[in-house]
This record gives sequence, C-alpha cells and structure tokens, in this order.
Amino acid sequence: MMNEEVRTIMSTKVTTVTPNQTVDEVLNLMERKRLQQLPVVENGKLVGLITTYDLWKNCRSNPNCSENTVGDVMTSAVVKLAPKDKVGTAAELFMDRRFKTLPVVNLRNDLKGVVTAFDVIKYSFKKEYPQPILYADRL
Repeated sequence: MMNEEVRTIMSTKVTTVTPNQTVDEVLNLMERKRLQQLPVVENGKLVGLITTYDLWKNCRSNPNCSENTVGDVMTSAVVKLAPKDKVGTAAELFMDRRFKTLPVVNLRNDLKGVVTAFDVIKYSFKKEYPQPILYADRL
C-alpha cells in the first residue's frame, strides 16, 4: 500500500518564496494562505524551507526581524524526496516528527511539488474508504 510513488499524491501547485523576500512579506503570505511552511526557490531550484518555527526561533527576541530576508532565517539543509520515492518513505519521515512538509525535487534540484503529512493520511484513508464518510473532497 505504501509502495506507490510520492508523485501520485504530491501537490504540484505550490506557493513558494525567494530568499530575497522579507520576513514581513512571508508572514503576511503565510497568514493569508494559512500555511506553516513554504519552499524557498531561486530560479526554480530549491534552496531552503521557511517554517513558522524558523520565524519564531529567529524573530522572537529581535523586534526588527520583519526587515530580515527569508535567506536570513530559512533552513537550508532540507530533507527532500524524489518523485519516484515511495509514500512509505514519506510516512516514515513524518513519523520522525520533525517534518510536516517534504519538498519533492528532481535530480537537478528543481522543485516539482510537496508532500505533506496530510497527503499521506488522505492517501491511506482513501485506500481503505474510497468514498468520503464525514468530509467533502474539495479541490
């Protein structure tokens, strides 16, 4: 069941930011779109990930943090998946409890999509219950 490739469940319409954007811009974007983590890309290449935790950690004692750039506060050592990696690999990484979103990149490090813990839960649930029971599938 978990041997399917992550490209079958990943989201390909991904909101991204660049290293040059300000923390204030990213905070507004995260709030508006209700996101907790965003891939950071430069020329289509994944260069990092910025999370609400990164913002909290770097900005809680710095009142001028909103003027910093994403590149100042992002995490650049990012665990990522390839499109052909298995859903089970993503599930195992999520069980480690350090990740909520995993970027999916090709061999050239081009961002192809993201997989979230929710995507894995939804995939597993739909295998058992193909028709929704208590929720409506919204695209």
